[in-house]
Amino acid sequence: MPVKKLAFKPGVNRENTRYTTEGGWYDCDKVRFRQGTPEKIGGWQAITQSTFIGTCSSLWSWSTLGAAVYTGIGTNAKFYVSLGDVYYDITPIAVSETLTNPFATTNGSTTVVVTDPTGGFETGSYVVFSGATTVGGLNLNGDYEITELTATTYSITAAAPASSTANGGGSVTAGYQIPVGFPFNTPLSGWGAGPWGNGPWGTGVSGTEAIRQWSQSNFGEDLVFAPKTWGIYYWSPTYGTSTRGVLVSSLAGAADVPTTQNYILVSDLNRFVFAFGANPIGVGSSDPMLIRWCDQEDITNWSPAATNQAGDLRLSHGSKIITALQARQEVLVWTDSSLYALQYVGAPVVWQSQLLADSVSILSQSAATYANGVAYWMGADKFYKYDGRTQTLRCDLRQYIFQDINLEQTELIFSGTNEGFNEVWWFYPSNGSTTIDKYVVYNYVEDVWYYGTMARSAWLDVGIESYPIAATYNNKLVNHEIGNDDFESTTGQPITAYITSAEFDIEDGDRFSFIWRVLPDITFRGSTVGNPNVTMYLLPLQNSGSGYNTPPSIGGTNTAEIDQIVAVPVEQFTGQIYTRVRGRQLSIKVESTDLGVAWQLGSPRIDIRSDGRR
Repeated sequence: MPVKKLAFKPGVNRENTRYTTEGGWYDCDKVRFRQGTPEKIGGWQAITQSTFIGTCSSLWSWSTLGAAVYTGIGTNAKFYVSLGDVYYDITPIAVSETLTNPFATTNGSTTVVVTDPTGGFETGSYVVFSGATTVGGLNLNGDYEITELTATTYSITAAAPASSTANGGGSVTAGYQIPVGFPFNTPLSGWGAGPWGNGPWGTGVSGTEAIRQWSQSNFGEDLVFAPKTWGIYYWSPTYGTSTRGVLVSSLAGAADVPTTQNYILVSDLNRFVFAFGANPIGVGSSDPMLIRWCDQEDITNWSPAATNQAGDLRLSHGSKIITALQARQEVLVWTDSSLYALQYVGAPVVWQSQLLADSVSILSQSAATYANGVAYWMGADKFYKYDGRTQTLRCDLRQYIFQDINLEQTELIFSGTNEGFNEVWWFYPSNGSTTIDKYVVYNYVEDVWYYGTMARSAWLDVGIESYPIAATYNNKLVNHEIGNDDFESTTGQPITAYITSAEFDIEDGDRFSFIWRVLPDITFRGSTVGNPNVTMYLLPLQNSGSGYNTPPSIGGTNTAEIDQIVAVPVEQFTGQIYTRVRGRQLSIKVESTDLGVAWQLGSPRIDIRSDGRR
């Protein structure tokens, strides 16, 4: 019989059974498609082994007039800017207090009790002390996490044990940073959090806050950033990296700056700062459908007047604004049920809204991204795109992905582009996970989908950086698409990458066939080891849906093994492999598990002969 060429359709399809998807790919991890064929994705490497505090959910890079490149890093506990490979804490101060002799030390203990009669502090949040004199042999100026609360005291942990039991510190300035948020949505607890009568009476409800979400953008060479439901903050490189961000409302000339908002955005075209879900002027609480903007080129003036272009408008479709993106000639705004466009029309209206689509959904503040002139986003049960008109995005993984998402943690979901490979990535928490552990990718040039596992909490495409940047749950930033391995730590770990085909018939599935030879077609271009290899699995089935014949055997060396899985190594110069495999249907799998290996699969061939109907 002739040699059978195995040429599969590009992309991974999980919308039907393995058998119905014949001629395509069904399963993969850490694999992408290039020119229609699968290859292992690039590796990643830590920018620095230094870590930041908290789980990062927001990244933004910009350049100053002096060509210094900064990255803003928003975590659930802090806000940093990085310059090179150094993280600088610029977390804003919410409240400052002057305390007199607030410290109480205990000989031999690192625990220091701090007294502040004002109260109002929160466990897990941070305080920075300055102006303190030595007490108990300790200099306590610096940044500390608050623990063990009472109404007027809390504890901190000193860097070294106290040399004596003492009280003191002199006149100390205590700067309480904005309270920490949650790294993931925490279920409610206490009375009223569940069914009637659940929880002890009087405990109240805890853990009601959603995750800490930041929005940030540069205003010229300066940074504007804001935690959701808080005020808007400002930081300038001219302040120096030892200076913290300050409220815009504290700047000279500030007028009617929003005191609360859910998302901010800077319009690149016209230099307006938008606050979405902001409080109306003179009102303390937010209006989730209100958009406010400052005067053009003036971040401090939010007070509308005939002599400026500050203003506001309220959207009508939906119950709250979720997010916004800068597009080419408009600002796209998503509510929980609609998509709008904001277009600059000049005074006196300044910005007008246009309803682009109704009855559409979006899963999170970070679920939308913009690539190649098109907006892509993840909805509640499908993917969308907007390229002048709103459309449902064809997806070969829709059922598989949306049945796998932890719906209690959808606010964690974020998207990002990898434009070097024409890709849009969405990272999401799978069922049962309170952290991001999986991803799905749409290649918009080849119109194909693929997916895999990866733990990341934020993403930033190349832009002015050399590589895409992602934040890990080990509190580091890593460069992606660099090398072939996982170098998040100093010791590299191999990246396991594989792809498995759907089932295909051998001789139309009406009889058993015997596969006695395989001619692989794999290139190892880009590998950094001298003898790169992958393992190719031949996965036979007696009938479609019957499950693969197991256990695996390497090479198929005797008659008892010919109905079982065969795993064979394929190296750089492997021309052909002799096997003993029999089945009505077959899947193939290619997998790499070693350091330094890069590979791309072509069109392997198999040599088969009829082996009866059985």
